[in-house]
Amino acid sequence: MTTRLEPSRRDGIDCARHDGVAVIAFDRPERRNALDLPMRSEFARVVASAIADDDIRAIVLTGRGGHFCAGGDIGSMRSATGLTAEAGRKRMRAVLDTVSALYTCDKPVLAAVEGAAFGAGFALALLADFVVAAQGARFCMSFARVGLVPDSGALYTLPRIVGVQRAKELMLSARELDAQEALALGIALEVSAEGGALERTLELARSLAQASPVAVAMTKTALNCSLSSDLRAMVELEANAQGVAFASAYHREAVERFLARQPPRFQWPAAGAERAEGAT
Repeated sequence: MTTRLEPSRRDGIDCARHDGVAVIAFDRPERRNALDLPMRSEFARVVASAIADDDIRAIVLTGRGGHFCAGGDIGSMRSATGLTAEAGRKRMRAVLDTVSALYTCDKPVLAAVEGAAFGAGFALALLADFVVAAQGARFCMSFARVGLVPDSGALYTLPRIVGVQRAKELMLSARELDAQEALALGIALEVSAEGGALERTLELARSLAQASPVAVAMTKTALNCSLSSDLRAMVELEANAQGVAFASAYHREAVERFLARQPPRFQWPAAGAERAEGAT
């Protein structure tokens, strides 16, 4: 039986389908989309459904009300202060399973960031293959402010993007980054106009939804393990993956379209004006 992502809005998570793209939105604007336990549980459910739905070709994470996600709900953490270490670890396991599923899934994952992406919100954005940050977006590894260790995959993802020394500085200082610094550090792919991050991200996601799902999946898998591998292993992986890609129906159709002088199904959208301004 095929799992299908159904549009829904409950427990602070809004999900919808757009042209083969699943849009999963943090929807608790009165708390700047801070994550409580019901919200985390619903997020895990919706992510699993989107990954399992064969009709979904790309996943977009975003937030409602002008913010991405302010991290964990500090108020709801009071109930966790008396937990044993074992119980606290168990509390986080469901989150970490979702983190792993998002990072390793075959489908491209994109994040549209407006306003605050703090703590776990920043970490969840880092799981995306591409981040579009609006002017006015603010990123912060805020865990140190409340005596906690970075989580939601940040200890893995951030040093791979910015390097170990810079990751230590961002995590231990808990300072804020604006959109332009996030772009300079490679955290953001592009900077959009304020209020325009989701529109631009959907443009990229719809484009990626037209790419070969086989080639996308194998390229993501290879790149995710490349920094912990060696040349010989990666070349062997390339050979195996290319053999599968050559045999795909998508590749055969693409060759026929090329020979017939027809436009390809997959074309990356032109860069937005804000990115061009940021590069000058």
